[in-house]
Formats: sequence, C-alpha cells, structure tokens
Amino acid sequence: MTKEEIIRRTNEVFAKDFEIAADRLKPEAQIFNDLGLDSLDIVDLVVALQKQFSVTIRDDERVRNIRTLGDVYDFIYLLGQEKTL
Repeated sequence: MTKEEIIRRTNEVFAKDFEIAADRLKPEAQIFNDLGLDSLDIVDLVVALQKQFSVTIRDDERVRNIRTLGDVYDFIYLLGQEKTL
C-alpha cells in the first residue's frame, strides 16, 4: 500500500469516526492538542485503524511514541511493510 493511500484512508477514519474537518488533518497535527482526541478516543482510534488496515496495533509498544497524525501515517506504513516481509 502506498503512503498516499495510507494517508487518505487514515484521514477518512479521523473525518468519519471523530468528525474532524479535512483541513485540520495535516501530518504535523498533534492528536491530543490539535485534533482534540482524549484517551478514550484513542481506544476507538486503534479499533478503527485495525479494522481499516487489517493490522494489529494494540499490542505494539511503538504505538506509545505516536504524537502526531504524521506519526500515525508512518506507523501504519511500517506495519504494512513488516506484514509483507
């Protein structure tokens, strides 16, 4: 899957599940501060991303380092790369 496809599909999750306007979905956007998600939203986000991309996120320690939307894109891309190995 291309990085552009990951960005598009991830943005769809944020727009649909959290009603965040497309113009706010920028790689540098902080998930908590800029996009307004809280710790309960993160659980829903993980479930939605796992469903969208058919990956397992919950048990991956690297998820703790995600701060920005760009971090989400990179993490999903990395999971996809590992899945193809």
